[in-house]
Amino acid sequence: MSDWDPHGPPVANVLQLRVSLTDFEPVVWRRVLVPDTIALPKLHRVIQQLMLWWDYHMHIFEVGDVRYGQPELDEDDDFNWRNERGVKITQVVPVGSSFKYSYDFGDNWKLLIEVEAAFPVQFALKHPVCSGGEFAAPPEDVGGVGRFRQFLDALKDPNDEEHENYVHWSGGDYDFSRCDLAEINARLQQTP
Repeated sequence: MSDWDPHGPPVANVLQLRVSLTDFEPVVWRRVLVPDTIALPKLHRVIQQLMLWWDYHMHIFEVGDVRYGQPELDEDDDFNWRNERGVKITQVVPVGSSFKYSYDFGDNWKLLIEVEAAFPVQFALKHPVCSGGEFAAPPEDVGGVGRFRQFLDALKDPNDEEHENYVHWSGGDYDFSRCDLAEINARLQQTP
């Protein structure tokens, strides 16, 4: 009898990443599995889905002292960054290390991306998968950390003068305590 394995050898490797919003308590975080071949532009799109944002603004990755972004969007060459295209996480960040991601330079969202683990799997990961997280991310264009705190406080207090405005602005169903993994994963399946 042979040692035939119906599953065969692992066909892909994945990275387990933890993406956390910095400078805000309680910590808004997500854990996601991505192919180890993922490049920074795709990771940017994945982060947008993890946070349920809409990619309206510029972003930048910081790995040590090196910045990666989309130089074609920087008409004045103010940011002194390298082109992120073709740069894979595994080329610049070892497992057990972390790097930074900034989004919307007006609201100035800062996220820490930790490369927690790398492991083989016996299937090709067609889409990133969010396996966990806590709390809803700030809505797009809420105004940064300080305004996000005001937004949450106003939503909790029906007597706050901004309560009705924020309820209307957020669509009436924003719930900070909820991390909607089903919606996140549905959006991740649509990520090009």
